[in-house]
Formats: sequence, structure tokens, C-alpha cells
Amino acid sequence: MSSPHRAPTPDRSRAGVRSAVGTVAGAAGDAQVLDHAVAELVRRTRFPVAFGGLASGDAVHVTSIHGARTRRLEGLVVEASRGLGGRALVEKRPRLALDYRSSRSITHDYDRAVLGEGISTLFALPIMVAGRARGVIYCGSWSESPVGDVVARPAFAVAEELSSELRIRDEVQRRLTLSPTGTGSVTMPATTREELRETYAELRSITAIVDDPAVRARLDRLEQRLAALSHDDTEQSLDLDVRLSPREVDVLACAALGSTNAEIAATLELREGTVKSYLQSAMAKLDASTRHAAVVTARRAGLLP
Repeated sequence: MSSPHRAPTPDRSRAGVRSAVGTVAGAAGDAQVLDHAVAELVRRTRFPVAFGGLASGDAVHVTSIHGARTRRLEGLVVEASRGLGGRALVEKRPRLALDYRSSRSITHDYDRAVLGEGISTLFALPIMVAGRARGVIYCGSWSESPVGDVVARPAFAVAEELSSELRIRDEVQRRLTLSPTGTGSVTMPATTREELRETYAELRSITAIVDDPAVRARLDRLEQRLAALSHDDTEQSLDLDVRLSPREVDVLACAALGSTNAEIAATLELREGTVKSYLQSAMAKLDASTRHAAVVTARRAGLLP
């Protein structure tokens, strides 16, 4: 007699759905982040056309194109080691083809797309996250154009910003996967909460030195998700009408990890005296006599995770 099929428990089923939805949402969010970076390449560099994609398996699927004059680049899939981008992906370093048509250092598998768009000079930058190439972004021109430091620097900056944001998104997604998914009776382990708080502080320090308003806004949303995840339901909340400045939150988040004023200053690229001033201001607003007391009060008031 065959054994009856055992249906998954409701909690596991819901957790599976949440995990699947989170994965899809994460992938869609990564694609949006990439698209913003590609648009920034056109805006901040001298290259009129830019495109890029994230890696899936051993290939980069181009999903974002800005400034193109034709549709030749649409749907392009670049295999590892093939073409300029494939080499950048495998070698984990930027690659340049000053005259793409005559370049002998790359395979020409994608001439139909690249030359069909009329691109002459092509610059490919791998997006490195935790030592792994997560994708490739390209910028190109329709005529042969020299690429010196002044020209390349903005492209490198865009690639670095994209790398940082993807790394943060990966970490947030990892924390979401590890966090408890029950209701009420489930308590997050103290070690997990502390890891979330460390990630929050690191995220605040990165956001503090990002100039792009759109990137800052997205990072702010990630911070809010982390803060909500690390909230301790067992701790009595405090209804406190206090507003801390963004810098006061930055400094207090670092202080919550036990960092000294000098360490906070190095992390946030501030003077040590400035850090002390922000801490004193936050302590005064929270009516706390020590930094530790300020952190406890800020957490109970929902100002810190």
C-alpha cells in the first residue's frame, strides 16, 4: 500500500512562497539598479551609447541599453571569454577596443550587434561583487575615441557605485533569507540581530558618501528594511518626539557597534571632533548621559535598529 502524500505544513509553504517572491523581487530590483547605472554612463561620460547586463551562469544577458540608434543590441547574450565583454567577465578587469572592427585581441562573435549599431570604440567594465563578476557594463562611441584617465574615471565611478549597491542588496537579501518568518512567538536570535545592526551601520556609512540622489534614495529604502527586520518585539517601545539628523544617525549607528570616535571618523570620512559634536548633539536630544544610553533610547524609539 502506497503511503499517502504529505502536504507541506502551512508555515513551510508560506515561507517557500515568501522566499520565491523575495528572489523574484530581488532580481527585478537588481535589473533596475543596473539600468540606472547604464543611464548614468551616458550622462556622466563622453560616450553616447551604453549597455549592460547581469551574469547568469557563464553568460551576460544585456537587459539595459541607453543612447542606441538601432535595435541591434537588444537581446544580446555574451558568453564568457567571447567578445570584449566576455573577456572582461572572465579576466575580472576592464577591456578596451579602440577600433573594435580591427581588434585582434578579442573574438568577433558579436560583430553583427556591435558593428550593426555603428560602434567603433568600446569600453567594457566588469561589475565586481565580493570577488565575483556579477555583470558587465559597456560604453561606446560611433567614432574612434581615445580613452584616457579623464574619460575613464566617470565610468569607473559608475561601476564602483553599482558594485556597492549590488553588494548591499545581496547582503540584505541574505539577511531576509536567514531572518525568522513566523509571527509573534518567534524571536530573532541575538547574533542575527547584531549582524543586521552591523550591516545597517555599514550601509549608513556607504550612503553618507554617495552623491547621487537616486542611489541615496534606494539605499535609504534598504536601510528601512534592515531596521524593520532587526526590530525587537520583546523590547518595550518608546514614544519619543525626537528627530535626529542623518549624520547623527550615522554616528550613533557606528557607536552602537562599539566603535571609538576615531574609528567612526575614519568610517564616515569626518573629523574626530565633528564626530564628537554629533554624538553630543544626539545624546542631548535623547536625554542620555552616555553613548550607550543614547543607543538604547534610540532603539526603543525606533530611530536605530
